[in-house]
Amino acid sequence: MARASDVAKYLLAQMSDECGDTISALKLQKLLYYAQGCHLATYDTPLFPEAIKAWEHGPVVPAVWHAYKQYESSAIPRPTTFDISTLKASQRELLKEVYRIFGQFSAWKLRNMTHVEPPWRDTARNATISQKTMRDYFKTRVKIK
Repeated sequence: MARASDVAKYLLAQMSDECGDTISALKLQKLLYYAQGCHLATYDTPLFPEAIKAWEHGPVVPAVWHAYKQYESSAIPRPTTFDISTLKASQRELLKEVYRIFGQFSAWKLRNMTHVEPPWRDTARNATISQKTMRDYFKTRVKIK
């Protein structure tokens, strides 16, 4: 199983300088949430073991938040070192698809999207969003291969 920090680095590596892509700390958190939800729906297993919490501005993986919070709303730089072998080929493909679909949206658009979705909406603030709730919701949203 991948670590959330490796998933975060992989998502950050997807940014295209040519297209002017940027990922802030808030946007990265929402991409992690969508990646976890899509993986749970597709494979019935979590992509990473770390809990996702229902914070005020949406789903958050606290350890990853603390690693990148100093960037605030600024762009997080591309990782300079990353061992791609920490992710399976199927995980990389899923993450590319998550980035293709959700990476086009701003941090605040993603935040607002998560606020109307049951996994965050129906979880008490600061509590852990259950993987079962995420899996059940995303199974209604993800086209399974």
